[in-house]
Amino acid sequence: QVQLVESGGGLVQAGGSLRLSCAASGVRFNIYTMAWGRQAPGKQRELVASATSGGSIHYADSVKGRFTISRDGATNTVYLQMNSLKPEDTAVYYCNAQLAQLNYWGKGTLVTVSS
Repeated sequence: QVQLVESGGGLVQAGGSLRLSCAASGVRFNIYTMAWGRQAPGKQRELVASATSGGSIHYADSVKGRFTISRDGATNTVYLQMNSLKPEDTAVYYCNAQLAQLNYWGKGTLVTVSS
């Protein structure tokens, strides 16, 4: 059974930082592409960062230079370091694991950035 469990969300002031974690189980972590997505109220879910098993990393333009994704194969954990947070970063953040047609999401963790 695949489980992706996010943690680290919370309330932070604009300009602050948060580090999200996602503990993965039930997947062969080292061959999956791991990613973070977010969904703001009234908006569609969007991918903000991804890291392939081969080490390729991609960021949405909206977070480039502020967010950093990393993955630890020893602990099956993927992280999202978020710096210089803005109110528009407020959203539920979801962990994602992808492999071919397989696509799994966690339940999400809420990040609220106050102005």
